[in-house]
Amino acid sequence: MKHWMKSTLLCMALASLAPSVMAQQQKETFDIGDKTFVLNGKPMVIKAAEIHYTRIPAEYWEHRIQMCKALGMNTICIYAFWNIHEQEPGKFDFKGQNDIAQFCKLAQKHGMYIMLRPGPYVCSEWEMGGLPWWLLKKKDIEVRTNDPYFVERTRLFMNEIGKELAPLQITKGGNIIMVQVENEYGAYATDKEYIANIRDIVRNAGFNDVPLFQCDWSSTFQRNGLDDLLWTINFGTGANIEQQFKSLQEARPNTPLMCSEFWSGWFDHWGRKHETRDAGVMVSGLKDMLDRNISFSLYMTHGGTTFGHWGGANSPRYSAMCSSYDYDAPINEAGQTTPKYFKVRELLGGYLDEGQQLADIPAQIPVITIPTFEVTEIAPLFENLPKAHQSETIKPMEDFNQGWGSILYSTTLPNVQEGTTLIINEVHDWAQVFVNGKLLGRLDRRREENTVKLPALPQGAKLDILVEAMGRVNFDRAIHDRKGITESVKLASETTTTDLKNWQVYSFPVNYEFVKDKKFRKGKKIDGPAYYKTTFNVDKPGYVFLDMESWGKGMVWVNGKSIGRFWEIGPQQTLFMPGCWLKKGKNEIIVLDLKGPEQATIAGLDQPILDQLRQEAPLTNRKDGETLQLSGEQPVYTGSFAAGNGWQEVRFDQPIPARYFCLEALNAQDGKDRAAMAELYLLDEQGKPLSRQNWKISYANSEETYGGNFTADKVFDLQESTYWQTGGKEKYPHQIVVDTNADTKISGFRYLPRAEAGAPGMIKDFRIFVKSAPFQY
Repeated sequence: MKHWMKSTLLCMALASLAPSVMAQQQKETFDIGDKTFVLNGKPMVIKAAEIHYTRIPAEYWEHRIQMCKALGMNTICIYAFWNIHEQEPGKFDFKGQNDIAQFCKLAQKHGMYIMLRPGPYVCSEWEMGGLPWWLLKKKDIEVRTNDPYFVERTRLFMNEIGKELAPLQITKGGNIIMVQVENEYGAYATDKEYIANIRDIVRNAGFNDVPLFQCDWSSTFQRNGLDDLLWTINFGTGANIEQQFKSLQEARPNTPLMCSEFWSGWFDHWGRKHETRDAGVMVSGLKDMLDRNISFSLYMTHGGTTFGHWGGANSPRYSAMCSSYDYDAPINEAGQTTPKYFKVRELLGGYLDEGQQLADIPAQIPVITIPTFEVTEIAPLFENLPKAHQSETIKPMEDFNQGWGSILYSTTLPNVQEGTTLIINEVHDWAQVFVNGKLLGRLDRRREENTVKLPALPQGAKLDILVEAMGRVNFDRAIHDRKGITESVKLASETTTTDLKNWQVYSFPVNYEFVKDKKFRKGKKIDGPAYYKTTFNVDKPGYVFLDMESWGKGMVWVNGKSIGRFWEIGPQQTLFMPGCWLKKGKNEIIVLDLKGPEQATIAGLDQPILDQLRQEAPLTNRKDGETLQLSGEQPVYTGSFAAGNGWQEVRFDQPIPARYFCLEALNAQDGKDRAAMAELYLLDEQGKPLSRQNWKISYANSEETYGGNFTADKVFDLQESTYWQTGGKEKYPHQIVVDTNADTKISGFRYLPRAEAGAPGMIKDFRIFVKSAPFQY
């Protein structure tokens, strides 16, 4: 080859590399200015799209980033999920699907900045809020505190995140402009020393070139606010924007304002109606913020899928999350545009940064269908038991070094008289009880079920309790959520109570290496727990939704990838199958069904089924024929709430001994029939909020469950954007009765109406009743 040809080719090669090389070398600045963010010396409104690398196949990361860019966003907001990177202590994984640095670099490739939220706690409807399960092996662990072990493990993790991402700060040629310290801590505790420790850990991990921030709700941000951190506020679609920022502006009149989580929709729970939020109301809120130069992060812009076992749960009342994290977001679970997407794109097209144009929407990933196929091989669970652990007493899953999946407790029974009750404390989370191989009952933690009536049984009968761990609680103190059976198993007759001991314990984890290693045989479906396996053919890979309507409850693996959970109760009836995980030709599928299917068949659909409920009874709080009797009761307080948003506090003349609290709403501020309440706290003798961890709703005269999830337990679910709402046809008065599950003294209460402007359904006049004994119905 001639010398000039070599030189020309070399120049062409260098020219093709120049943009990416320059992008890495060009250093920018990002600062906190007077009422504004400042990028390279110019005011900036952050328009962030929250998406999660863990909920998107790595093969689709770039596509989803491009979708956000085309929406008119300038930033991507991400969590770093500790428990997916350190699944075993000291073993860190940042490769492939976990390559968070590569995700950030792809965002930079498309001119997008990064807001990083490394926790250590992230919530996100994710297993244990992102904290690793193995922390719970330490019996006295207190997570999210200055517990020395928790702080040390946090430091080790954050240092590893720093190695991956600190070089990508904007001042070093990367695209990370802000880093968060902890997450919504004011809803958990008040401990500025802890927050200061996490701040220092984040800084010492290398994140000292960009601003650090902390997010919280408008009612909690000052509990742990540190002077040297930026404060941001989280709230959802429909919220009164002015009211949400009022306290922050009073506290810091010169701070840039940002809604760090503007909730575009909401997440789905098993057994509850699919959640949606109005697109017009969402866009109106975004416009309101943009017109005020308020920055935002749209949570979620694309929710994606919580693959495998990674879904979390809420408590109280325990409620596990679906695998679909569609979130009613502008970009749907499969990465496609929605009507909501185009409404947001139209809005943001009018608020572009200087010199910016709306990027083209990337080509949509193709969808396919798969004809119905039968699953023809079976491996019954009880015929495929792993090696047993021996344990004299009942212990939780973590004590057997098991993080996820199902666990089987087996023992033999003494002579059992007819009518004896089996009592299991506590079932975490869904159990089936067998005696001599026969199913006697199922227990659901969502319904607080823990007893099974036994028939007469001879000595030596075999008892098997198979427990499935759903998701660890990802919010509040119940995050210390050990799985399996956490306390005891007892036999209770009219005269005696006996602890059962001498257990054989079998662990059934969810990793593919364990699942595939079963003795499969040709066979038909069975009523009972079993693994099923077959193959299906694909002519040309594309994404598809696997229809699991005919199956009971369990998990699915395709080509070695765990794609999620199914449960016949819904609302989710399909599982998103990414096309990038399918092969042309033969594909393997394994299904673990803990109940047994009606039909062992599956089809691949081109649309999801996300709103089909099939459950035995609604999770409402009024029994059939039950009506609260207040005619003989004397109210301890009668009053009226002021109109408008925000918390209101009522104090009694003196503390009153009580366990049960009843609020009777007599009428509404708007004169209509509905009543609504977002949150309720009862106050102790010192005027401090009582713990709500063990609260139950004894009664609610009306709860809306058709148009949404507005049951009465929403008043203590620790989510200010959810609320109890009465049904449309029910008229005032409306009553709600709380059982605190403790004998205490109540000195008053705090009430939060809905967050929307005008506080729809806000109660006006009310009466309060408190009692130590239950109310009569």
